[in-house]
Amino acid sequence: MDEMEEELKCPVCGSFYREPIILPCSHNICLACARNILVQTPEAESPQSSRASGSGVSDYDYLDLDKMSLYSEADSGYGSYGGFVSAPTTPCQKSPNGVRVFPPAVPQPGPQQHLLPHPASLPPIPRNSCITCPQCHRSLILDDRGLRGFPKNRVLEGVVDRYQQSKAAALKCQLCEKSPKEATVMCEQCDVFYCDPCRLRCHPPRGPLAKHRLVPPAQGRISRRASPRKISTCTEHELENLSMYCVQCKMPVCYQCLEEGKHGTHEVKALGAMWKLHKGQLSQALNGLSDRATEAKEFLVQLRNMVQHIQENGVEFEACLVAQCDALIDALNRRKAQLLAQVNKEHEHKLKVVRDQISHCTVKLRQTTGLMEYCLEVIKENDPSGFLQISDALIRRVHMTESQWGKGTLTPRMTSDFDLTLDSGPLLQTIHQLDFVQMKVPAAPILQLEECCTQNNSATLSWKQPPLSTIAVEGYILELDDGNGGPFREVYVGTETICTVDGLHFNSTYKSRVKAFNSSGVGQYSKTLIMQTSEIAWFTFDPASAHPDIVFSNDNLTVSCNSYDDRVVLGSAAFSRGVHYWEMTVDRYDNHPDPAFGICRGDVLKDVMLGKDDKAWAMYVDNNRSWFMHNNSHTNRTDGGVAKGSTIGVLLDFTRGILIFLINDEQQGPVAFESLEGAYYPAISLNRNVQVTLHTGLPIPDFYTPGEADPTSSVC
Repeated sequence: MDEMEEELKCPVCGSFYREPIILPCSHNICLACARNILVQTPEAESPQSSRASGSGVSDYDYLDLDKMSLYSEADSGYGSYGGFVSAPTTPCQKSPNGVRVFPPAVPQPGPQQHLLPHPASLPPIPRNSCITCPQCHRSLILDDRGLRGFPKNRVLEGVVDRYQQSKAAALKCQLCEKSPKEATVMCEQCDVFYCDPCRLRCHPPRGPLAKHRLVPPAQGRISRRASPRKISTCTEHELENLSMYCVQCKMPVCYQCLEEGKHGTHEVKALGAMWKLHKGQLSQALNGLSDRATEAKEFLVQLRNMVQHIQENGVEFEACLVAQCDALIDALNRRKAQLLAQVNKEHEHKLKVVRDQISHCTVKLRQTTGLMEYCLEVIKENDPSGFLQISDALIRRVHMTESQWGKGTLTPRMTSDFDLTLDSGPLLQTIHQLDFVQMKVPAAPILQLEECCTQNNSATLSWKQPPLSTIAVEGYILELDDGNGGPFREVYVGTETICTVDGLHFNSTYKSRVKAFNSSGVGQYSKTLIMQTSEIAWFTFDPASAHPDIVFSNDNLTVSCNSYDDRVVLGSAAFSRGVHYWEMTVDRYDNHPDPAFGICRGDVLKDVMLGKDDKAWAMYVDNNRSWFMHNNSHTNRTDGGVAKGSTIGVLLDFTRGILIFLINDEQQGPVAFESLEGAYYPAISLNRNVQVTLHTGLPIPDFYTPGEADPTSSVC
């Protein structure tokens, strides 16, 4: 009952209701609080002047005159009741729950502010007083009765009393002799509170006591202390009890109100009957609200589970992210080591080249310096003949040594710069672009049952993604079985969320399901939807596949021909399973032509008589007799022809694999064809001398009993 506590508190004082009264707006307020928020309107101001002045209106936002509605005493609605009310200029206060409260109009008692003094001790309410509902902010000018004109909410007062009693101190056992223990149950029949030991000793659950009803102490206290129902009196006639209910004003009234008051012409009903009626209506409304509350509780459980799942998934995702980033860092460190090794290799290579060149130049320079010093010593010699003996050789050696120091010898073989530049731009750009991408497969789609339907031998399916799913979807795959409990097969792949599948079997039950896919893979299937196609076939002639000489009318149910040669026209539906029957009526028959009726494959020849090729099985008939024909083979000549008004029936039974023809409700010849398997279209061939009207959706003729289906027969 803790959730109900807010319903039992006054919006002004924030405490439990004390002597609550009902305002015309159906909100409640303590009687003492109602006196506190009364406002006295200036008598001298006219409605026009008070509206024009607007004195102090800005101080009270919820008393905006343009938004204020005034209650009328004559009805339960809102309207003018003597003029608009100007707000006082004195400041307002706020109650504990934040509602604005007007300053008290009368002196208030100190600490016992919720205790209402005797009405005789209260000063009279000034004339032209106004009260504003603290919840909906609508205002009403009181009449001479003042607050006594508002009915007391005795039901609310009783609920508050019972609630406060249930919150009181724990009840004690009435049978404990010393130090009574806390009561655990109360017997409604014995009207006694028991603790567990006393209950087992004094109230054993056997014999006559086994039928007694034991309830919790709090519930027992409420039922025990509940006072008898008080009889309410009329607010206008205080000595009269409320005995009737005014349907128009929606309020209880007394007998004197009906005789003398404003309710005399209104429709009234017995108070007890309306009490039971409204209780029933409230109970019915509570049933719906209870369902919503149950759904809300289940939803809260779902949300709490989501919180736990989010926390678990968050920890798991963080760990996965850290692992992925650590893997990237490890890969970068490995690459760093590889690049450093490459730099060290280049470093060692440069040093080796330079050191080799230094060594080579050092040796050569030593040799050159020695030669130079030797030549200088030779030049110092004064013996001409001895000098000339070696001068030519020395000159050649000097020139040779000089040539060895030629171009490029004194040029470094290696630069000190490293011709390596780390191209980190693309990697940095990739790191900056590093972000979360969609790596999950889509959730299972939801089939929208209100938009899924079948019509004839077509099925329309509609689906959508779950409302909270944020996973990208690139397309959908719709699957149907074969209508005979076989495996599923894909019938649609695309981005649309609605699809119509044509060419299904009549009188068949199909299972359908859909799944979504994206670049990460294929998601789960939706729930399987079972759909039933039409039991009886409805179709027309098909203009799209007919020979150009065929003329259509009557919504493609009637055909004729512009040519003297036979031309073929097919039906709009193909059959491969079940038993089907349709008829054609001859509307015009001139010069004894030979129209042909039957079935065919979709690729039948359309410029010859039906049955001339191996794609058609037909019966052609004139005014006297008929023949069966397939692949230009004529068989079973039968007497009996057609004329204007004749009806030709075609019976196709896949359970037996046979085709039968009828003329004017009589079977024409024996079974025309057997061992029929696959998909066949209804068809006829005719020339300009014949006009035919098609009739479909017909029941199987009474004379025919369909055979049992062969479960091993192949269908298409």
